[in-house]
Amino acid sequence: MNIILIEDDPRIADFLQRGLKAEGLQVQRAATGPEGLALVQDAARQTAAGHVPTVVVLDLMLPGMNGLDICQTLRAQGVPFPILMLTALSALEERVAGLRMGADDYLCKPFEFEELLARLEALGRRAQGMATRLSQLQVADIVLDRDSMRASRAGETLNLTARELALLELLMSAPGRLFSRERILSSVWGLNEDPLTNVVDVYIRRLRSKIDEGRAVPLIQTMRGLGYRLEAPAAMG
Repeated sequence: MNIILIEDDPRIADFLQRGLKAEGLQVQRAATGPEGLALVQDAARQTAAGHVPTVVVLDLMLPGMNGLDICQTLRAQGVPFPILMLTALSALEERVAGLRMGADDYLCKPFEFEELLARLEALGRRAQGMATRLSQLQVADIVLDRDSMRASRAGETLNLTARELALLELLMSAPGRLFSRERILSSVWGLNEDPLTNVVDVYIRRLRSKIDEGRAVPLIQTMRGLGYRLEAPAAMG
């Protein structure tokens, strides 16, 4: 198992790197947010090609880009590596924010190394199953190949623009999850405010027309006032 350690405190990072390597784990290390993000993205590409499963150990407070933003970016890009977030802040609000951004577990500093190992072992079992699924997403009869960025439904190729593919990838990354317009805008367009008040709605309509129009079973669902989700009906498994 590969551990990507994103921690800017050299004392903590050195200690964890030595301890994890002593346990037989591979360790890659980054000290800034942007460096860590790039390291995880590169590992995701390698894992899709058959490399070892990966768990991310992510500090909350980092120079350049904080842990919450890294977590949100990775999840928006569909990177499903388990993420264990480290923080010196024990406030409930901080833990909830991290989990909502896509973190799988939380550990407050100071912590015992044995507890960290136990949590990593649990997350590693999840990562083992993910390693073979990174290159392709499937919900019901719609398939998205991330390597070629081509999508199909029931074997029929979907003619999607780059933005439509990015939107589809986001929705397929968490089937059944409700994505607010704000989250979609941030993840797909990289914006915090909508310069065109209905841009998300317009692209959802475009995507729906190409995916669901003429189909007996629609997959994209609208929750009025809340957002959108893509979900396979129970009948389709």
